[in-house]
Amino acid sequence: MVSVSDYSVSGCMDALRDRGQCALIPFITAGDPDLETTAKALQILDRNGADLIELGVPYSDPLADGPVIQAAATRALQKGTRLDPVLEMLKQVSPTLKSPIILFTYYNPILNRGIEPFFQQIAEAGAKGLVVPDLPLEEVEGVLAAAKSTGIEVTLLVAPTTPKERIETIAHRSQGFIYLVSVTGVTGIRTEIETRVQSLLTDLHSVTDKPIGVGFGISQPGQAKQVMEWGADAVIVGSAFVKRLADGSPEQGLQAIETFCRSLKAAISQ
Repeated sequence: MVSVSDYSVSGCMDALRDRGQCALIPFITAGDPDLETTAKALQILDRNGADLIELGVPYSDPLADGPVIQAAATRALQKGTRLDPVLEMLKQVSPTLKSPIILFTYYNPILNRGIEPFFQQIAEAGAKGLVVPDLPLEEVEGVLAAAKSTGIEVTLLVAPTTPKERIETIAHRSQGFIYLVSVTGVTGIRTEIETRVQSLLTDLHSVTDKPIGVGFGISQPGQAKQVMEWGADAVIVGSAFVKRLADGSPEQGLQAIETFCRSLKAAISQ
């Protein structure tokens, strides 16, 4: 069995791009409906088309998350899901996965734990990447230094409103890939992807040769294919997975995300 330890985020992204393939990155919220189901969900996504997986750590003030993911985080927190149990679960399941795990968390929990201890703990649990949506660019260097010592790659976000000179700085510092936020606002399920994503991708590719992943708002196979055709190296799908996993019983949710993951992968593999 291939272990996640054999893959880095950048290594996975580069290998896919070398083969002319677009990466699929599902997002789920840890602990919704429970951590046992989260572990099963990671394995199901890993077996059914996910190339990397984003795992959200529940947080009480999720500024970048829309109503679906906020509700999932609230349910998980109410059931007692905290960072330590999430990492313990991940430590158990990560040796069974080939997809690198990218943790998604906010900056305050990292500061509260201590930047260096935080990175040591997530690395020991098997995480390979990190996304911190509210990490100020001015404080990135200290985080990147701690990340480097543990082999964690920190992916930074570019928004539609980000000034060009700041985009170049973010592109230079981002690791693994660059996370392009497709909308101004929070995550969520949308019926259409804004056409300006195409020009944003063109602008980003003009200043960096790093892979670019597009997220926020992608909820259908057709949208994933459109974003790929516009030049994305990865499509990131969150709320649509979280919603399916939360509907019905845990078994029904797991079956739903398996089917959905396959359909997304098929759409970007044509």
